[in-house]
Amino acid sequence: MKRFLRAPRHEQRVFLQALLTAVPATGTAILLLWLGDFSPRLRWIAAALLVAVAFLLAGAVRTGVVRPLQTMANQLFALREGDFSIRAAGARSDDALGLALLEANVLGQTLREQRLGNLEAAALLRTVMAEIDVAVFAFSADGRLRLVNRTGERLLGRPAERILGLEAGPLGLAPCLSGEAPRTFQYDFPGGSGRWEVRRRAFRQGGESHALLVLTDLSQALREEERQAWQRLVRVLSHEINNSLAPIHSITGSLLDVLRAEPPPPDRDEDLRQGLAVIAGRSAALSRFMSAYARLARLPRPRMAPVDVGAWVRRVARLETRVPVAVREGPPCTIAADGDQLDQLLINLLRNGADAALEVGGGVFVGWSRLDGDFTLWIEDEGPGIVSTENLFVPFFTTKPHGTGIGLALSRQIVEAHGGTISLQNRAGARGCRVEVALPVSRPDGAGE
Repeated sequence: MKRFLRAPRHEQRVFLQALLTAVPATGTAILLLWLGDFSPRLRWIAAALLVAVAFLLAGAVRTGVVRPLQTMANQLFALREGDFSIRAAGARSDDALGLALLEANVLGQTLREQRLGNLEAAALLRTVMAEIDVAVFAFSADGRLRLVNRTGERLLGRPAERILGLEAGPLGLAPCLSGEAPRTFQYDFPGGSGRWEVRRRAFRQGGESHALLVLTDLSQALREEERQAWQRLVRVLSHEINNSLAPIHSITGSLLDVLRAEPPPPDRDEDLRQGLAVIAGRSAALSRFMSAYARLARLPRPRMAPVDVGAWVRRVARLETRVPVAVREGPPCTIAADGDQLDQLLINLLRNGADAALEVGGGVFVGWSRLDGDFTLWIEDEGPGIVSTENLFVPFFTTKPHGTGIGLALSRQIVEAHGGTISLQNRAGARGCRVEVALPVSRPDGAGE
């Protein structure tokens, strides 16, 4: 309303200013008429014409000034209402008014393109929300449901029209809006039960705080991982057992043939001893394999206690006597960890480094560093390096003639149980490889008892 009240005053001001501009010329012309030798009739007619022309010219000036402003106002009103199709005529860049109209047209085109982009992005978001197989919910600050996707509707067993505006409690989602996130938990919903991953994120809309809740069904993924784990387990066990049973079966058949032979061959006792020795060796190897597998599968949860890094590294380094192990001292540091498992970790890594260094007569170096809340242990060897890192942490994969293939797998399991990471790569600019173990200085959540 204020805009429309303010416009006439501007029009009157422009009209009066234009009329005042014509007053000197019109007044002078009328004065000359009255001073000249003209008839009274002619004077009045000419004076009226001059005044009328002044008014007409002032009106034309007012129209020329106000009309483009009205056009621009209408265009801005249309833009505010979401209509980006109006374009102002007379837009040009060689005068001030045309430049203003040109910029208004460009603004309209820019807003139109942005609106189309927003509409396309919103349509894509709606499509993604409808098609993804995770349940998405948005709750307002007062805990009421404001948005739900198709998967969320199926999970709650009700359409969106019946659940929008309800609080989290009646929907059974109150436990998901409290507690730490992300986390996993077991829960039964009307549309499905199983193990779920809960993720939350706060966002603002319309100046108010909202909560975005995402529930992912982990049951299918866990079942697939479990199936693959069983397949790998059966494949490894069958491979190793067949490798041991095949020669045992073959040798047993040969020994039975020797025992059935009449008359017995003169070297029967020697054949029996050799055959039984092979059977005993393969049985022992199979027993060692099963013990190693059980050891890998039964790794207990770490029992946290303070560990002095310097004393730990120096003590374990002295256990490796085949090659020289040089300890590169780092800063004094104490970490929360399971001392026994860390001993096993470092023994495995130093043994691997020593095995590699023995091939070329090199040495092994071990040290550590600390940055903020992270502790890094590193081991370097002067061996031949590694050709491929793809299968290094695969259980029972080994390139050593008498290796078990569980050292690195067990090491990674220990590190991850402590909330850390382990990496292995060839040294840059030098022979050999480097192992880095990153562990948190403080106790990781949920580790140990």
